[in-house]
Amino acid sequence: MNTQEESVLRVDIYALLARLLRCAPDQEVLAWLSELDVDANANASAGMAGAWPVLKLAAQKTSVLSVEEEYQDLFIGIGRGEIVPYGCWYLTGSLMEMPLAHLRRDLAQLGFARDESVKEPEDHIAALLEVMAMLVESGDAHLQKTFFNRHIAAWFERLCLDMKSANSAVFYSAVGELALQFLTIEKTRFVEVN
Repeated sequence: MNTQEESVLRVDIYALLARLLRCAPDQEVLAWLSELDVDANANASAGMAGAWPVLKLAAQKTSVLSVEEEYQDLFIGIGRGEIVPYGCWYLTGSLMEMPLAHLRRDLAQLGFARDESVKEPEDHIAALLEVMAMLVESGDAHLQKTFFNRHIAAWFERLCLDMKSANSAVFYSAVGELALQFLTIEKTRFVEVN
């Protein structure tokens, strides 16, 4: 796989994970995941190679209604969900703390502006993954590394492990595994980037 193909694949995976963590997948997304052509030899990481078939099977075994209920229980709940998918929560134990202020500063420097129709703080994992997709697309390895290390690296593993082990997680346990494997590869990549 050449560098351009690898970048396209990385953008696609960031975007897929962002989509799955922003809201429950609809029938079209579940159908697409259910029919993934999973090639265990296509990925260098054994963890990634193992995560794709599990996600495919999870998509085949769920329904739109089931996954919507699961998403509601996990991430929204009554009062709050089983998982709070925000950086501040994992870094400080509460929302709207200093890590969010640092993130907002960095987003402004990158030229990103908050969409006022979006109610979630910018440190929602889906928003961070969307930014990473755009940074990978831009091709600037230093910006990718800086943003990832400042705003994702310190807490993604705990979030993914929480998704994998949450009482309400079935489909999202598989999403947590894929996210864990992919983001671990990214973390390693950014250690190697000068």
